[in-house]
Amino acid sequence: MQPTSTRDRTLNGDTISHTEPQPFNHLLRALFQARKHVSWFAVLTTAIVTPLYAQAALPEAIQAALLRADLTEADISIVITPVGDKNASHLPLPIQVIDSSGAAETIADAKASSKHTAGHHSALTTIEKRTIKRHEQKLNAYTDDPYTYQSLESMPTLIPDHHYSATPQSGNQATLNDDNSNNKNQNTNTASSSIKISFSPLLSHESDIARTPASTMKLVPSFIALDTLGADFVWHTRVYHTGVIVDDRLYGDLIIQGSGDPKMTHERLQQLLYQVQASGIRHIDGDIIIDSAIFHNVTKDPAAFDNDPLRPYNASPDGFLVNFSTIGIKTYPAGNAQANLVYEPQLADYQMPSLINTRSAACGQARYSLAPQWQPNRLVLNAALPDSCQEHAFYIAYPDAKVFAARVIAAKWQELGNTLSGRVISQETPYNAAKKTKPAQGLTAWTISPLPIVSYSSLNLRQQIYDINHFSNNVMAEQVALSIGTYHQENVTKTDADNGENSKKSNGRNIEGQQVENKPVSHKASSLYQFGKPPTTDYPVALQTINQWWQNNLETPPPHLTNGSGLCRDCTITADNLSELLTYAYNRPNFDAYVNSLGVAGISGTITAHSERLPESAAIGRAWIKTGTLNNVTSMAGYVKGLSGQDYVVVGLINSKQALNAYTARPVLDVMLDWTAQH
Repeated sequence: MQPTSTRDRTLNGDTISHTEPQPFNHLLRALFQARKHVSWFAVLTTAIVTPLYAQAALPEAIQAALLRADLTEADISIVITPVGDKNASHLPLPIQVIDSSGAAETIADAKASSKHTAGHHSALTTIEKRTIKRHEQKLNAYTDDPYTYQSLESMPTLIPDHHYSATPQSGNQATLNDDNSNNKNQNTNTASSSIKISFSPLLSHESDIARTPASTMKLVPSFIALDTLGADFVWHTRVYHTGVIVDDRLYGDLIIQGSGDPKMTHERLQQLLYQVQASGIRHIDGDIIIDSAIFHNVTKDPAAFDNDPLRPYNASPDGFLVNFSTIGIKTYPAGNAQANLVYEPQLADYQMPSLINTRSAACGQARYSLAPQWQPNRLVLNAALPDSCQEHAFYIAYPDAKVFAARVIAAKWQELGNTLSGRVISQETPYNAAKKTKPAQGLTAWTISPLPIVSYSSLNLRQQIYDINHFSNNVMAEQVALSIGTYHQENVTKTDADNGENSKKSNGRNIEGQQVENKPVSHKASSLYQFGKPPTTDYPVALQTINQWWQNNLETPPPHLTNGSGLCRDCTITADNLSELLTYAYNRPNFDAYVNSLGVAGISGTITAHSERLPESAAIGRAWIKTGTLNNVTSMAGYVKGLSGQDYVVVGLINSKQALNAYTARPVLDVMLDWTAQH
């Protein structure tokens, strides 16, 4: 459902109807003028029930930034709300950023030093500006897509691990995270579970207008997953087999049961297959079946959103997603006006050029320079590589997640020195040997193994949420949103209708991308494979689960989601929505995992460039922010630690139907962070 609003506006802010709220002091004045005998308890009750309205006009600094960006006040929604106790902050410790000489503090830290009292936390981590700048320069020189690169390669950030462990709340959180899958309504302390302390906003402007949020929408499923599943939740990809194993040969099929793991990189897939090999299977006289039935009908057209299907951010989710359905292409100078190309991962039975000509040109975006094109059996690069690229990495998404997974598994199995007599088939229905084209005979006719021969655990949810919010990983956000629908249902009794849903026909593909007959589930539950699998989900179920959580825990009307990543034009949210969610999260058991997943202003994540756009911002090292960017949309939401020691929830959404460069508008939100941090 769409968020409701007391003031309806179009996305460019044109007013349809407008009713100004009555300031709270007017209400009090009316009470006393009427000479009514009102107890202070009644006044306090009125204060709790009646919202205290924030500063009516936008601060001059924000108004000036809007003017520079050629925007109006109607184009922006802002909510800035104090949260928590100054002396008991739940935010991580600030990070001190010093200039290149190391001799002077930044403006933000100089102000902080003069305003901090002994009771406020001081920064434990110091980073030089030049270290941040060199890191960003090196990253952007090496790859066209630094966020995909850092996510796939699990690159360390500039923020040391000990900084995260030193967060003020981490001591309490450690004990709460161990058993939080069933403590949905548990809070971090007894007081907060019985008394809700709410602050009036420091600033509230157009906060109830539904706007397109872009990637700040990721804050919704990422927190709901933490709150319902727990930070230590893991996905289990299980491997079964039919037939029997004699010596190191399997006479039967190998079955990989997808779990929806958001980050099954090609290296982790190789570890899974190595465990299969270690279990005693090196040769398979049968097929490898990928069962991705956990997610149903979630495949999308990668060109549908912006006609750029090669971009990894357009990849489709899948029940068995491998490497974000993305190939990394690394180039190395080879001399003689040529360059070597190395691909990760390799694709079985698919030709990809290992050598390419170079031309004299600036590197720019190598992906566009080469104009790659996926053809049925080979990758075609339609142009020479700019010679200035030198050693460089870029990433392109494969158009079909199931075919991609099948090709990568076939290649990895062979790389390990193993053999396969049959095919690798990826399908959305569970396995049933009775439906095979060639019925199993002899040893291969034995039923599915009672227990998995391998149960491979994913990275935990805390680690996965970090990638989603820090690097704005779209397909991982989709996987997590769908997983909420799946794993939230596990506590619900399964019905016969589940089996009926699982037996529906779906797309099954082999490595050639050909349609193959699916192998529907057997009704004889003789193996954990049949009765231990999580329920199937799809987008309607997952989004309804998210909607229901919102209605159960928050007071604002639920936002309108059409997916989990924010890569959409028809999804909307209000600043009030995001502000309430972030405020609620602040006191929840897994808040540390949530806030530490956000980029740190001027230092890491998608908010690193904040310090370049606003070098003397007080928010540098003191704001934990998720950003969002689409054409005509820019947004920021997260937390700021003010120089006074007060923590704030901050939300800013800019939409405009005028021709808007989102990067031109972003400095407006930078000023919003700076203004907040100065309080």
